[in-house]
Amino acid sequence: MNLQHLKLAIAGHVATVTLARADVRNAFNDEVIVELTQAFSHLGAQDAVRVIVLAAEGTAFCAGADLNWMRRMADYSREQNLADAQALAEMLRVIYACPKPTIARVQGDVYAGGTGLVAACDMAVAADTAGFCLSETRIGLIPATISPYVIRAMGPRAAHRYFLTAERFDAAEALRIGFVHQVVPPEGLDTAVGALVKALVGAGPAAVRASKRLVQAVAEQEITQSLIADTAQGIADIRVSVEGREGIQSFLAKRKPSWLAG
Repeated sequence: MNLQHLKLAIAGHVATVTLARADVRNAFNDEVIVELTQAFSHLGAQDAVRVIVLAAEGTAFCAGADLNWMRRMADYSREQNLADAQALAEMLRVIYACPKPTIARVQGDVYAGGTGLVAACDMAVAADTAGFCLSETRIGLIPATISPYVIRAMGPRAAHRYFLTAERFDAAEALRIGFVHQVVPPEGLDTAVGALVKALVGAGPAAVRASKRLVQAVAEQEITQSLIADTAQGIADIRVSVEGREGIQSFLAKRKPSWLAG
């Protein structure tokens, strides 16, 4: 793999995939989406890898979509938006369906699509200084492609609030609603993640894989290709709507959207 935006390290049975775009708060674009899809597909097929940790450099874990990518999307047709959304949806599916257990090491803020990365992982440990926000409705969009994973992680009741209001919530609230499993001081992140890794490596590899499949088979609605297609169409439709275009353009122009003007 030729990775430009990620770092990949393997030590023993543990692979660490690190978002390495600290200068843009690890926001993702189409290139990052391709690299994450390739990395998790590749690692999921490696017998020697027993655990995958998703980490990030800098002060933010992932700030959602890259602004330059959003500027390009602002002029996309519905067909281009649909193809773009389908690529994002496939990346999340690959992470979620990865046969190896996955841990999100959340050292900083998580916004919008970044919450999908955390939710698609099996486990999440966050620094107590991290903040979270499903910010899409602020710019006239919806968290469509990430919704199957985020709703599974935080539950529909919490999703009703945070999807609709786009409020920021802290790590303590993320723990309360079940979005993350553990909150620790920043200096305790590696110890907490290490404890999970040790437990996973100490368990039977086939049993861990089977247990992961069991949870996914039993819990709530199956994430089917039909559901993925519906969510991709949902974001594509709203991106090309009048309100969606106005929201993106006002965000990029750093002005209030029309529904707040006057």
